[in-house]
Amino acid sequence: MAWSAVASAGKTIGKLLTDEAVYLWGVEKQVDRLQSELKWMQSSLLEADVKQHDDERIRLLVAEIRELAYDAEDVIEDFALRIGSKKKAGLSGCIKRSACLLKDGWTLHETRSKIEEIFEKILDLVRRLQVYGVKGLRDGDGSSSFIAKQELRRPYPHIIDQNYVERNDGDIEKLVSKLVEEGTPCMVVSINGIGGLGKTTLAKKLYHHSRVTSHFRHRAFVYVSQQFQTRRVWEDILSGLGNFGENDRKLNNEALASKLSDLLKLEKCLVILDDVWSSEAWDRLKPAFPVARGIHSNSKILLTSRNKEIVSQTDASVYLYELPILNDEESWELFQKIAFPSDSTDDEKKKELGKVIVEQCGGLPLAIVVLGGILATKSSLNEWDRVSENVKSYLNRSKVQGQGTREVLALSYDDLPAHLRSCFLYLSHFPEDYQIEAERLIQLWVAEGIVSSTEEGDGEWGVAEDVAEHYLTELAERCMIQVRDRDVVTSKVETIQMHDLIRDLCLSKAKEENFVFIVDESNAFSLSTIRKVRRVSMHELFETKYIRCPNLRSLSFFNKRYLNELFRLETPSACLEGGPFSGLSCFWYIWAAYISFLKARGFSVHIFINLKLLRVLNYEGRKTYADCKLIGDIGNLIHLRFLSLVGIVFRSTKLPSSLGNLRCLQTLDLQIRVKDIHVPDVIWRMEELRHLYLPYCCDDKTKLRLDTLRKLLTLVNFKTKNCYLKDLSNMTKLRELLIQGPFEIEDFNVEELDNNPPIIRSKYLHTLYIFSERIDIRHLTRLLSSCVSICKLTIRAVISKLPEHLSSNLAYINLERCMLQEDPMPTLEKLPNLRFLKFVRKPFIGKQMCCSAKGFPKLESLSLCGLKKLEQWKVDKGAMPCLQRLEIEYCKILEMLPDELRFITTLQELEIRSMPKEFHDKVVQGGQDSDKVQNFPSYSRTYKRRYTTNSEVISKSLL
Repeated sequence: MAWSAVASAGKTIGKLLTDEAVYLWGVEKQVDRLQSELKWMQSSLLEADVKQHDDERIRLLVAEIRELAYDAEDVIEDFALRIGSKKKAGLSGCIKRSACLLKDGWTLHETRSKIEEIFEKILDLVRRLQVYGVKGLRDGDGSSSFIAKQELRRPYPHIIDQNYVERNDGDIEKLVSKLVEEGTPCMVVSINGIGGLGKTTLAKKLYHHSRVTSHFRHRAFVYVSQQFQTRRVWEDILSGLGNFGENDRKLNNEALASKLSDLLKLEKCLVILDDVWSSEAWDRLKPAFPVARGIHSNSKILLTSRNKEIVSQTDASVYLYELPILNDEESWELFQKIAFPSDSTDDEKKKELGKVIVEQCGGLPLAIVVLGGILATKSSLNEWDRVSENVKSYLNRSKVQGQGTREVLALSYDDLPAHLRSCFLYLSHFPEDYQIEAERLIQLWVAEGIVSSTEEGDGEWGVAEDVAEHYLTELAERCMIQVRDRDVVTSKVETIQMHDLIRDLCLSKAKEENFVFIVDESNAFSLSTIRKVRRVSMHELFETKYIRCPNLRSLSFFNKRYLNELFRLETPSACLEGGPFSGLSCFWYIWAAYISFLKARGFSVHIFINLKLLRVLNYEGRKTYADCKLIGDIGNLIHLRFLSLVGIVFRSTKLPSSLGNLRCLQTLDLQIRVKDIHVPDVIWRMEELRHLYLPYCCDDKTKLRLDTLRKLLTLVNFKTKNCYLKDLSNMTKLRELLIQGPFEIEDFNVEELDNNPPIIRSKYLHTLYIFSERIDIRHLTRLLSSCVSICKLTIRAVISKLPEHLSSNLAYINLERCMLQEDPMPTLEKLPNLRFLKFVRKPFIGKQMCCSAKGFPKLESLSLCGLKKLEQWKVDKGAMPCLQRLEIEYCKILEMLPDELRFITTLQELEIRSMPKEFHDKVVQGGQDSDKVQNFPSYSRTYKRRYTTNSEVISKSLL
């Protein structure tokens, strides 16, 4: 949107004026004036935004402002690029001499002319806006940054996740019975209903129901949606069932369907297919489902759809469930959860207005939730009354169009403040049903300039990522996004998704605003005719030489298929094992790889040479190939703020040194799955870096200096073998650190341990991961002693024992493969704030663990997994008084549950998985432990199965 474009332009120009003034030699006065005009334009947009919905002329002017802001930014950045390239080429031995040469040259004249042209357009827009009553404010009086901060300070105390609708327990139990009952003819359950009714939410509740998890050996939840690939759905199902490997990619479609069908016949599986759109789609998927073809199977299928004609209603093996709309009582209950926070006074007049609004939603949960999210942000009765009138207006419009739900969603978008609209529109980049990582989304928002620089710094709201995180929370609380996962300690959003109806709205508005161009199979080559586009999101990979957008600033890849699938290079069945030409399979793979290489060559060369104004280059797709020699030209993209090469497979084992030219980078993700890749020592030049993800495995020659990265917030895959440990002390803003590989401290003073310098000096470090084969307990103790603020700790390394003193702030600890010889409980139970404790895969090799009275005063969740030698677990009365969840898995010789568990009245959930049947019988079939579980609200049980076939797969799943 225009506000975001102007804010981004102002930020970029301001930064060039302060940090890169030498590059603006000769035009600095014009640039300074341009920045002032853009500040005014930004403030006037807040007023214009309110009026554009009622006046088409203002809407068109706002669109002009957006393009003008982009043009202004491009002119200044292009000028800086030209000066920088001359300097790089050695043509500017003296800066003043270079400026004098340019002053009389064509470049300087052209830039001045373009800036003057922009000024004239701004003056023209000012006059036209004033005619329509948009005046704006000068010199920051009531500026947009102040308004944005006021919006930012508004409290949103309620928390709404995706499971917001409480359905009738009787209906849920009926559906559960249909799924778990054996001997019943019902093998397919179909949940039907209109969009926004809560079908996916109900399906997820069934998927996680304790009776369902206990009954089925394997489960898979797969999103189908309107545009889907049959093979991809089958692959996702096999992956969810834990039975999909790299070799399965070589199977043709028929063989893949046969493998899935055989698994569903043999094993007891539940497959949930969410959002199947048509009977044609169901027919394409059916070959892999024996129950859909009338063949006996131990598995069951559950699907959700808006169309109840998807499956045959006359088939006895199908159970159709028509999801009802909410009744008045359920609608009002749902609305109150969202619109009235827990600390609200519940004003009676607001309730009266709320009931009128709820009546107009027709029992549709999505409409209720969205309107409730709007009203939760309104504090005064006048604001509620205004929303009520707007609802009536939008619904009156919908009577003509027949799209009441869409009109209500449009109201939710129109109610978004300016700083949230661009954040919301950015979600249009992602494919349908894509699970978006909040951390990555926030990094992209910051790189794109969506977070204004006036809100950065070390003040009340911290760095830009903190502001962006608040924006994300606002979108969640307005119910514009669905929260899938939250951090167990902080409750911060970790992953999100969009409801398909809200995504449709997002795509529609993004297209209207010319915000992003989405490339898929239907429109790929039309991009070659478009020049005025600033962002491109590729949902299917195609040759980027067709992009004719020199001003492109953001390019993202989300291709969901491998290159051999994209270019129809599926291995012929005759070349597969057992085929007549199986000996030629190697040749076929080499040929496919060569074709992929040629495609990758065009992919990289065009981007790195012709799209020099790129700020974001984000690759999140499937595996594709590139040659590091080809991407040497990546150094031309000096304006890059975000670079992710995840999923790129390099044929060379050396990254180009030209990476060092990317001085503006804020996020660099080099998590490349290439063994022993060499990274040149150039990262230290990227002083703006905030998030650095190093490769998983670097060669022995890689040695990186990182001491200049003082703005770093995230550092992943740090290795003492490839980096200097002392550099960590310079990263005083570091928040998250992942250490991988052997961890050694150089010049470690063994005799006087306290005289060793502190390793970490950041007081903001809250999360620490240590992944290593083995770590010296003295080195570990020294490292943890300097991490005084951490609240989350994961150790995956062999250690002899736990350090005696751990940070009292620790709330989450995960110990994995530690092979501890001493009982860790006496050390851990003293931590006053520990709430989550996980033991995974041989964390402790002793036979007995003891929890003493008053130990673990705040522990809420305990997981004992993979304690293969544990025989006895003793719990004294009074220990773990706040425990709510207990998980026991693959502790194969554990004798019994502690008797003292019955004294822990807070315990709500007990989950026992992959345990011997004898242990299960002792717990629930009248043994001495039965009274410990009979009153649990949630009890899941999955005991160890004894197979004579496929034992390798089963043993791996248990490990």
